[in-house]
Amino acid sequence: MRIDVFTIFPAIFESPLRESLLGRAVGRGLLDVRVHDLREWSGDRHRTVDDAAFGGGPGMVMKPEPFFAAVESLDPDRGRVLLLSPAGRRLDQGYVRELAREAHLTVLCGRYEGVDERVVEGLPAEEVSIGDYVLAGGEVPALVVIEAVTRLVPGLIGKEESHERDSFADPELLDHPHYTRPAEFRGMAAPAVLLSGDHGAVERW
Repeated sequence: MRIDVFTIFPAIFESPLRESLLGRAVGRGLLDVRVHDLREWSGDRHRTVDDAAFGGGPGMVMKPEPFFAAVESLDPDRGRVLLLSPAGRRLDQGYVRELAREAHLTVLCGRYEGVDERVVEGLPAEEVSIGDYVLAGGEVPALVVIEAVTRLVPGLIGKEESHERDSFADPELLDHPHYTRPAEFRGMAAPAVLLSGDHGAVERW
């Protein structure tokens, strides 16, 4: 899977893409993440990507021109274009599975008061939300999307069951509690059934 990310803070992605699951996926060639500095498409020597909002109001709005130029630079294969936004479709496991079927995703990270609406309408870009709370920008939500999707890339996770049995894989069920050694810790014992070796009983538990 290929994922292109456009952001004004590309350094935010450096460590997560080197570590753990994402680092393993990149290292094994299962994931190709290309992080681009949106300012490269600003079109002026000041590398401007924002301006005051029409109609007034606090804060700055990200301009449409850099986003259009950046995404169009990928043509003819821009993939499915996502814009991280609190107004977007809520990310859940069903949506993640849908995105994981794509060969190419393009992820746009907003900042400040938001992104000019013409980016959504004109590219077009699909708005995605990870929840009803305020963050400084779209970079952390973008990493959430990337990690959630990457977990479903075939061949990455050792036991194929692992992600199928996780919380939210079945929207009706949450994952069960987990225990490991020692069997007893500070007077708290792991359930005896898990130590019994009876696989049927463990499955029912």
